[in-house]
Formats: sequence, structure tokens, C-alpha cells
Amino acid sequence: MPNLRQLFLAHVAQTSPGPMMISVSRAEGCRIFDEKGNAYLDLNAGISVSSIGHSHPAVVEAVQKQAASYMHTMVYGEHLQAPQIRLATRLAEVLPDQLSQVYFVNSGSEAVEGAMKLAKRYTGRYEIAACANAYHGSTHGADSLRSDQWGTGAYRPLVPGIRHITFNDISSLEKITSNTAAVITEVVQAEAGIYPARQEFLQALRDRCDETGALLVFDEIQTGYGRTGTMFAFEQYGILPDILLLAKAMGGGMPIGAFISAPEIMQVFTHNPVLGHITTFGGHPVCCAAGLATLEYMVDAKPYLGVPQMERLFREELTHPLVKEIRSAGLMIAVQFEDEETLMKVVQYCWNHGVLLDWFLFDTSSMRISPPLVISEEEIYSACRVIRAGMDAAMELQG
Repeated sequence: MPNLRQLFLAHVAQTSPGPMMISVSRAEGCRIFDEKGNAYLDLNAGISVSSIGHSHPAVVEAVQKQAASYMHTMVYGEHLQAPQIRLATRLAEVLPDQLSQVYFVNSGSEAVEGAMKLAKRYTGRYEIAACANAYHGSTHGADSLRSDQWGTGAYRPLVPGIRHITFNDISSLEKITSNTAAVITEVVQAEAGIYPARQEFLQALRDRCDETGALLVFDEIQTGYGRTGTMFAFEQYGILPDILLLAKAMGGGMPIGAFISAPEIMQVFTHNPVLGHITTFGGHPVCCAAGLATLEYMVDAKPYLGVPQMERLFREELTHPLVKEIRSAGLMIAVQFEDEETLMKVVQYCWNHGVLLDWFLFDTSSMRISPPLVISEEEIYSACRVIRAGMDAAMELQG
């Protein structure tokens, strides 16, 4: 009889020729355990998803309680479902006043798609500007925002009307015109290898959007919920978006996303045409219950307040002759090596010694570190010892 690994390869659609192949039996806190009982210290957090740790008790309890009451009853927006309403209300309380209406979806990609439609409908324009070397999702519209031929060439024709500006380059903002419906940007460019926005760039971008009538969309799908040391990264700049995108850490491990805006913008979906944007499972009550438990924990416990100290620890502990540069924005950290070969030697060593790491879509020589925000100092020291040992091993192989 085929084992689980064989069934996985035979029947689960694959996304790469070399999956990690860790057979997960359970996950708790900052650790993932395989079927043999081996523990892995998770420095990925599911790509910034499990920010309050795996299987957080408050999230598990909320999921169990809601699932026992009711699950799906009707497509989004038709029934009064308390988990949706409570989560939307709580989000409105922690966000600036103008970001007071929430449209729940299932993922970050769907949040991007919703924002693209919303901006086009509200402005009556069709052009969207996005930054080069940015990643906003893999659905067709979100993927169309990418600038690289490697990732999008096989899926052309893409959504038309996409223009690319250069992150942190004020001169490129001239490409934003009276034809631009929206500009979508990350506050920290993640898949390029962790590049925070400069204050003067975000301010010039806000000013240019105001000047041209384009909507400013902040993609905080990776940065949201404390990863950079504040609840939302844009808080550190004092610049407000017209539309905010959230997902990943929002559900405490459950699938949920959202695009959030002002009532006068969001209401355009209600007419001409009615049902201007709909989703069957967006705002699923179990996911919203998990999302509320996650948000309440973030607001009450404020684990993000410890992020600057943990960021400093990682930077100090990962000093090594192989490291060319360390870039960071809180617990979004890129450790730059000379080349991809060195990176993969270090990552593979760490996998083999119980530390899970990753890399970036557009930066194949940097190691990604994005652990749960609840990681302890002891766990950081332990992980960094393994990483440094991996660097030593890679350096020995280089001779």
C-alpha cells in the first residue's frame, strides 16, 4: 500500500519539483513536529502566517466553539453572522477612522483582486500602478501586477493597464497619472528581499495619489499584525492608505483576508452593478472567529512590542564572514549571501538540523527569517547557533 509521501506526490498538485516533504503530525508554538516525533524550530511561520504561534489555545478554542454552533450558511453579505460583525467592528476600532468598512475574503490574493476592482469601480479608471519586484499574489489579476517575465510570461495575456513604478524612487512616480485608478504598494517590499519604504518616498507617493485622484493601496498582507514592531507598518510613517490589504497573520492559522476602506468608497459595490463583488466563503464564520481571537490577543498581549529586541538579537547573532548584508524590518529579516549556491547549502543544513528557513521569490541569494512573534530569546539563540553552524559548514565546503 502506498505511504503518505507517495500519495502526496501522486494526488496533491505540486508547485515545485522539490517540496520540503516534512510530514507534519502537529504544530505548537514555534515548533512543527513530524510523524517520527522530530521537532523543527519554525523560522518561517508559514510565511508570516502563524505570528502568534501554531495552534494558539485562544484560536483553537474559538474555532471549536464556532464550528459547533454553525459554519457556512449563505454567501458573504447576506446573513447577519456575529463572527463577521464582531471582527469587522474590532478592526475598525484599531484602525484609523477612514478605514472603517471591511470586506472579508479568503486570502491575500483575493484581497488584492477586490482592491483592484474597487479602485476601478470607484474612480472609473482602468490603469493600476504597482512596484517592480513586488509580489501581490498568484491569481490572474494579482499576478498581472508582477514586473518579471519569468513569473508571468507563461500566462499572458495579462490584465491590461498595469504600469510599474520603482520602489523608493520618487522620480518614477511620474508614471502615476489621471488615468491611474490605484497604486498598490507594500510598506516593506518583502519578496525582493526585505526593503522598507523610505519616509520621503511614501509621502511623495501619497501626495502624487492625491494630486492625480488615484487611490493609494497598502499591501500589509505580510507586514500586518505586528511583524514590523507596530500593529500595522504604515503606523510608523504617519501616512494613511485609501485601501488596506490584510491576510496571512489575520486568522491565527485559518484562511482569511480582507480589503478595508472608507464607506463612501466601499459602497460602490452595491449598485451599477448590484453584487459588484461577491464571494461564497469570504468571511467564513469559523475563520472570523479565529480572526477575532487572534486580533484580541494581539491587542491585549501586544507581542509586537518585543519585536525590536528580537530583531536586534537576530542581527547580532547572525554576524558571520559569509554574510554580506542583513536587512530587516522587525521580524522580517533577509540574510544576504554571495550566491544562491551558498544560500541553499545553509538552508539545507538547517533543515537537516531542525531549523526551518526559506528564501525569497526575487532574491535567490538571501535567507528569509520570519518567525512567530512569540519566539523566545532562548529559541532565537538556539536557532542562530544552528544557522551559524550551517554557515561554517558551507564555508568549509568552499575551501
